Amino acid sequence: MNVPDDRRYTADHEWALAEEGRLRVGITDYAQDALGDVVFVQLPEVGAIFEADHPLSEVESTKSVSDVYAPVRGAVLEVNSDLGDNPGRLNEDPYGEGWICVMEPDDPTAYDGLLDAAAYLALITE
Repeated sequence: MNVPDDRRYTADHEWALAEEGRLRVGITDYAQDALGDVVFVQLPEVGAIFEADHPLSEVESTKSVSDVYAPVRGAVLEVNSDLGDNPGRLNEDPYGEGWICVMEPDDPTAYDGLLDAAAYLALITE
């Protein structure tokens, strides 16, 4: 299972990558594998504010529908509108072109409270 060590993770299988005070957010390789073929992604609205651990997006696959949770409290600054036409990017490149949104966290230190790669890997291999 691919777990890059340049980002942080949640126990709900989201990742967050710090970029100049903002966080790029997506689902992990583990999550996309468990979902199966993604056929639809409901993106959050730009400007919307989400609480940490509350749903910000929804992913529909051939197997199920799953919520994607905000890793931290903050506002959505940008969404990956390409996922509307190409939802399969979540399967093909979950840590790259399959990102879901960019958030501005209310508390910049909240990122440090997320799981590091080693802790996330331990979680999914238990």
